[in-house]
Formats: sequence, structure tokens, C-alpha cells
Amino acid sequence: MSQANAFPVTAEQIEAVLRAALEPESLQVVDDSLAHAGHAGSSGASSGTHFTVQVKARCFNGLSHVQRHRLVYDALRNLIAQGIHALAIKAEPV
Repeated sequence: MSQANAFPVTAEQIEAVLRAALEPESLQVVDDSLAHAGHAGSSGASSGTHFTVQVKARCFNGLSHVQRHRLVYDALRNLIAQGIHALAIKAEPV
């Protein structure tokens, strides 16, 4: 499990990384951390730990659900190590 970082990950950082890596047609990133405060595994931080990602990209065309999610996780690997505890991902082809 990652330790909380003094500089929590932001939705804007996630969006920038995914835009560069996936060149999406559409992308929405929401920080849901506050809604998870007090849950098991939560660091107690009000931001930077739980995110919802909705992304639609051509690079997902022809890929399985698992392969699309793997592309998202691979793109975000460095940010995950900085304290992201959970990602809810909806990754769709164009």
C-alpha cells in the first residue's frame, strides 16, 4: 500500500498524463477521495487517493476490457506510486 504523499495527486495531473499517453477523444477525471474518508485503506486525506476516470480513445479500439484498463494503469503507474489508492475506470473505444 502506498503512503500518503505531502503533495497529493490531483485530477489535473491524471488528466495530463492520460491525454499525453492515450490521446483520448474524451476524458473526465473526478477526485472522489472525500467520499472515501474513513473507509478501510483510506489515508484520511480529503483529496488525491480515490479517482473516477472516464476515457474514450481510439487506442482502445479492438482491445478487451482488461487490455484497456491495463493501458490506463500503465500510463498512471508513477502517479499510483505517489498515493493513489483506488481508480474506478470506464475505458471505451471510439
